[in-house]
Amino acid sequence: MPTNKKPTKWMKLDNAALIYPATMNRSWTALFRLSATLTEPIDEDILEVAQKRTMRRLPWFAYKLKRGLFWFFLEHSKDLPKIEQDVANPCVRMRLDENDGYCMRVRYYQNRIAVEYFHVLTDGTGGLVFLQTLVAEYLRLKYGANIPRGDKILDCSEDPRPEEAEDSFAVHSGKITQTRKEAKAYHITGTDERNGFVHIITGSMNAEDVLAKAREKGVSVTEYLTAALILSIDAIQRRKVPSVHKYQPVKLSVPINLRNVFPSKTLRNFANYVNLGIDPRLGEYTFDETLNIVHHTMAMEVTKKLLNVKITTNVLSERNTILRLTPLFLKNMALKYVYSQVGDVLSTTTLSNLGVAKLPAEMAQYVRRMDFILGPLVDNRVCSAAITYNGRLRINFTRTIEEPLLEREFLTRLVKLGIPVKVESNQQN
Repeated sequence: MPTNKKPTKWMKLDNAALIYPATMNRSWTALFRLSATLTEPIDEDILEVAQKRTMRRLPWFAYKLKRGLFWFFLEHSKDLPKIEQDVANPCVRMRLDENDGYCMRVRYYQNRIAVEYFHVLTDGTGGLVFLQTLVAEYLRLKYGANIPRGDKILDCSEDPRPEEAEDSFAVHSGKITQTRKEAKAYHITGTDERNGFVHIITGSMNAEDVLAKAREKGVSVTEYLTAALILSIDAIQRRKVPSVHKYQPVKLSVPINLRNVFPSKTLRNFANYVNLGIDPRLGEYTFDETLNIVHHTMAMEVTKKLLNVKITTNVLSERNTILRLTPLFLKNMALKYVYSQVGDVLSTTTLSNLGVAKLPAEMAQYVRRMDFILGPLVDNRVCSAAITYNGRLRINFTRTIEEPLLEREFLTRLVKLGIPVKVESNQQN
């Protein structure tokens, strides 16, 4: 059994988190959101107690972002973030001075509990563990629900475990690096949405329908959706760009949960990305051709050796002596430049699929639906995130332009492929 660990006063940012403080600005923070919709209205007082107990079990989420001389760092707080009423416009930038410095916020509205995370704290996997633990504790307090606990739903009567706060990038870094250079990708453009409004369009479908279609083709659900999304973007570019010589690669950034490849129990960031796509200049692609490219590229890229090279490239850059001794304001300028060259510019959009959220029956009877939303990205004006729960696969599109080009093209394509889709929106007329 691991020794118990109380939170340290200060904690270094993990390797993946380093870029986010450098690139945040007055209008943008790298956020994502996970939510659970229950069968009855939320009791705020009980939710506050549940948050307190969850934070004691997972103190890694009770850290505030601070600015040092050479690096940003995280400082632990014994206080708690205030529970907030939810809003119709989620994942709008998180100004840390408005949030008491915390890097997450718990919100509720009617039957829904939502948590929004600044990416310096965690990734989707860690965020899902926190949400599920918070909801389980809430249900225990409100209904006396006896919910089994394990790795995905933690027991709040236990002490924190040190491996949950590990920087697994540093642990699994090797010696061999590679270039980050890739061709820049096509980006969807449109009319900037006024007043910072963020559109959320949800496509909800029967998970078995999608799984059956993917199995017919011998691919995973993520690969199936990725191919459909790539061809949807391809169709948009072909309509908007007049000359084939001006076409740019269509590439989808797909996050990979590194815990599935390397031994790690961390609840901080531990993911990397694979950019999957086509070069439209070479001609039009069929769905099967695109599926074939996606499937085999994933098979080649998602290996322990190649992922280790990616990890090592990032970690050794962080350990560079000159960079380490560079004052923070200069370091931020350097990191912003690096991100402008190897960040969003290399992909057209993102599809982050958390897969199937499985809750024990004792908990599932109280939880009607779950959602996963990515906040707006820096350069990509539309992005998407998916999660499957209770037989429904929901893809949430986040958009900061007025025109719903990608959502319309993609969801229509799924229907044509034989997958009925129900569409929801946060748009208020």
